[in-house]
Amino acid sequence: MKSMQLVIVESPTKAKTIGKFLGSGFRVESSYGHIRDLPKSKLGIDVEHDFEPHYIVPVKARKNVTALKKLAAKADRIILATDEDREGEAIAWHLTQALLLGKSQITNSKSQIASDPSVERIVFHEITESAIRDALQHPREINMDLVDAQQARRILDRLVGYNLSPFLWKKIVRGLSAGRVQSAALRLIVTREEEIKSFVPEEYWTIHALFSAGKKKEDSFEAPLYSVDGTPVEKFTFKKEADVKRITEELEGSIFSVRHIEEKDMRRNPLPPFTTSTLQQEANRRLHMSAKQTMMFAQHLYEKGYITYMRTDSVHLSEQSLRAARNYIEAEFGKKYLTEKPVYYKTKSRLAQEAHEAIRPTDPLLTPHAIALDDLKEKKLYELIWRRFMASQLPPAVFALAGVFIESDNKKFVFKANGASMRFDGFLKVWPQTFEERTLPALQEGEKLDCKEVKPEQHFTEPPARYNEASLIKALETNGIGRPSTYAPIISVIQNRNYVQKNEDRRFVPTEIGFLVNKVLAEHFPEIVNLQFTARMEEDLDSVAEGKKDWRDVLGEFYKPFAEHLAAKYESVQKEKLAPQEETHEVCDKCGKPMVIKTGRFGRFLACSGFPECKNTKSLAPTGDKDLGPCPKCKEGKVIRRRTKKGRFFYGCSRYPECDFASWTKPQSGKSEIKNPKS
Repeated sequence: MKSMQLVIVESPTKAKTIGKFLGSGFRVESSYGHIRDLPKSKLGIDVEHDFEPHYIVPVKARKNVTALKKLAAKADRIILATDEDREGEAIAWHLTQALLLGKSQITNSKSQIASDPSVERIVFHEITESAIRDALQHPREINMDLVDAQQARRILDRLVGYNLSPFLWKKIVRGLSAGRVQSAALRLIVTREEEIKSFVPEEYWTIHALFSAGKKKEDSFEAPLYSVDGTPVEKFTFKKEADVKRITEELEGSIFSVRHIEEKDMRRNPLPPFTTSTLQQEANRRLHMSAKQTMMFAQHLYEKGYITYMRTDSVHLSEQSLRAARNYIEAEFGKKYLTEKPVYYKTKSRLAQEAHEAIRPTDPLLTPHAIALDDLKEKKLYELIWRRFMASQLPPAVFALAGVFIESDNKKFVFKANGASMRFDGFLKVWPQTFEERTLPALQEGEKLDCKEVKPEQHFTEPPARYNEASLIKALETNGIGRPSTYAPIISVIQNRNYVQKNEDRRFVPTEIGFLVNKVLAEHFPEIVNLQFTARMEEDLDSVAEGKKDWRDVLGEFYKPFAEHLAAKYESVQKEKLAPQEETHEVCDKCGKPMVIKTGRFGRFLACSGFPECKNTKSLAPTGDKDLGPCPKCKEGKVIRRRTKKGRFFYGCSRYPECDFASWTKPQSGKSEIKNPKS
């Protein structure tokens, strides 16, 4: 009988790519993600017996598990080739349990790990033939520390969600839910919104002067006031108009000359190659991709063999990739773009393993124009990753800076004009950035200048900006909330729960329900939304992954005081009052009774006053939305932002169903309309 080696991975795409590299003696199959999980209908954790989890095989996975069991029974060697992170390690372990592999079925004990030599675990950081072949030569056992860290996170989140959500149902409104890291993320957004609401603008003034060194237009340049009587001018030096009026009058009668000219070079270094969080941030800034989209497309690129593993904290680069990059740079751009030696970057994350790599192309020769990708966004993301990697190995960009100090005849006032020009583009050759070139006329020290105009300008301080996806991910990372692989799910969850919405500028605004949920949690469960507490929990999970802490001890330290506190709050906390019902002039199109505005799980909405006999409801434009104008189709209704059943926002007519106008984009944008969005 012909021998068969069974390789199990998570996805069909990954299986297809790996299958191309292996011979006829291998069979590569997909588990289609997790094949075991906690049940949805109950807690599934025995808190009285050391938090023992009760895993089940979900209905959708049973057919595949049966098929894998049959294949495993026929295989001479079973190779678990799931991803190299905690999630992938847990999937590999669950496979041993569900498929009854090895000698330790259905157990959580570290001392009873499957030891059957026919079951092996391999890991790799890129899906290339050389990487797969090398991994097959160096199998290892399942790392139960990583498995336990994943189990602890899953159980911890289940304990919080399944215990705290019913509390919110009772004290606010049914259907709400609370999560450990999601609640901390919501706290960040609500706190920022409260800062914006309480912000009081401060007035300040600046003074600029327009100088000329000749009669030509290019001989004129502008310079801000730099110092007065030797004291540097700062942002709030001039707080009132009266502060600048006297100075302006003095300046208008002064004679100016060039006191000093400073010239120097400035070097701007390239950024390190991407980690998971920096990729999500940059894709959001440059490509307007959500974190969820970014990770989806990055997963596709990884599984197709185009990039290295996309969940990483490391900026380490392999020697092989550095050699390939340098060979490409020299051949494509010339020796002047070749650094003296490869550029190495130091990883800041404590847990990032140097054996892991940054996100990079598997082969620098696979330029964005050399690969065939049907999806435009996928192609753009690959180009971003390729350019960032190549830029990291290019020399710094060099700029020539000039500072011209211009002094009044009484030596009291000094202006400073800054000039800048690029001398060498360096890494900017492949990583374009906005650079404003400022050219100054040729000047000499002591040269007299003509002051054409003195321009005082009033300013007001701006409130802090609301978070967008990029800045929220950076804040989560800075505060130690979650880990790179969890940022996208965190952001998706708080939007799907309608705790936050994106405004017209793609920035997060808390909803009424979001404010209320945060208020209740902050007042009664401060540890859940406390950023430092959440960060400490992440550190504890990291310690489990390092084998320094037992996962059951970590859960016990958290759960006992949490459960006692929750029981006490059930008795002492009063139910929150939602916004009172508001009457409107609108009439129900089904029964003719007046419509009223109510507040529910998804915020404010129109409902028939004849409820429960008539259950007609309609969407309202979210609070704070800009006036979107009249409906372009019927001219009678107003364009409002509405939500589909799957939670996606679109623009529709307030007179629906009489008018069925609907569009994914604002009608003013001129983009095509689509009727009745479904997803």
